[in-house]
Amino acid sequence: MAGGWRALADQPAEPFALTGQLVQGGWARGTVPRGTAHLALNGKAVRIAPDGRFLIAFDRDAGPIARLMAESADGTLDDYAIPIASRAWKIEHIPLGPRPGSPPSEEFARRRAAELAQINAARSVERLSEGWRQKMIWPVIGRLSGLFGSQRIYNGTPGSYHSGTDIATGTSGTPFVAPADGVVMLAADSPFTLEGRLLMIDHGMGLNSAFLHCSAHAVATGDVVRQGQFIGRIGMTGRATGPHLHWSLKWRESRLDAELFVPPMPAMPKP
Repeated sequence: MAGGWRALADQPAEPFALTGQLVQGGWARGTVPRGTAHLALNGKAVRIAPDGRFLIAFDRDAGPIARLMAESADGTLDDYAIPIASRAWKIEHIPLGPRPGSPPSEEFARRRAAELAQINAARSVERLSEGWRQKMIWPVIGRLSGLFGSQRIYNGTPGSYHSGTDIATGTSGTPFVAPADGVVMLAADSPFTLEGRLLMIDHGMGLNSAFLHCSAHAVATGDVVRQGQFIGRIGMTGRATGPHLHWSLKWRESRLDAELFVPPMPAMPKP
């Protein structure tokens, strides 16, 4: 049907061959219909690999439907509604108001602005990597001490939700590895105020990992890394109450649940 829309009711099957986790904080890989020139998710362009493969992902607070549209060279549009399952996040209701805090100092505000500028600049560059195609591995084996999406509600006022997965190993200095191939997009030379020694890896197609509170890095900005490669050591730099690795994943602006990219956490080896 050149130059027009193909009605969803007329489609006998999903045209994009999606596989993945179609839930809040989840992801999907797929293949575009033959002859596709452009692809968009919820109206925003999605990059297509030379072999027709693509990656999309869904924010922690994604709505129940995501719309994926492929446009062919002749103007034909394949429009598909993707149902996104909701999640039962770990929510704690605290019968107290948020702790009052003193306003940030001018020095903190200045430092924080510079840090965020570095993070945003790193994320604004698209690097070539095939890590997005891989099934990820855990960067380190340990106890899951903080879950993605968990949140506290103070007297009806929501606090910020936890944007990553915390892995505790008990000691600083424990090595961790790259969960997938990528390019180091940022390896902070000095600790950031909140993230501490921050390490970020671009896995391609808009997918990136961030590792917070490191005690040391084994790679530098611009390095190409391979899945399973030693890249740093766990610490408690920045705003942390104990040694652990905070691993967060983003696809563009969407925050994702790292547990949906890896197999179940193995049991920790006994000492």
